[in-house]
Amino acid sequence: MSVRTFAYNQIEVNVKGEIANEEVAIYIDQLQTKIKNKLISVNITVDKEYVDIHYRTVPIPFERIRRITGYLVGTTEKWNNAKKQEERDRVKHAI
Repeated sequence: MSVRTFAYNQIEVNVKGEIANEEVAIYIDQLQTKIKNKLISVNITVDKEYVDIHYRTVPIPFERIRRITGYLVGTTEKWNNAKKQEERDRVKHAI
C-alpha cells in the first residue's frame, strides 16, 4: 500500500491507500470546522470502503482580557504600585 505525504493548509497530511486529493481536502476542511484546536497533522488510511482518520492538534494560544478597576487588561505586570493595590483591595465576586 502506497503512502503519500504532503502539506495542505500548513497541515502535514499522510495518506495510506488510494484516495483522491479532493476527497482528502474535504475531510480536512470538515475536521477544521469541527475541532476548536489547530490541526498540525492528519493521517488517513484507506481500506477498501473504510477510511480511518487520525489527527493531532495543538491548542490555539490566547491572551485573557479582563476588566479590572475600569480598565481592560491582559496582565497587571506593567501597573504601578497604586493600581496594584487598588486591584488587591477590590471586592471579587463569585460566578
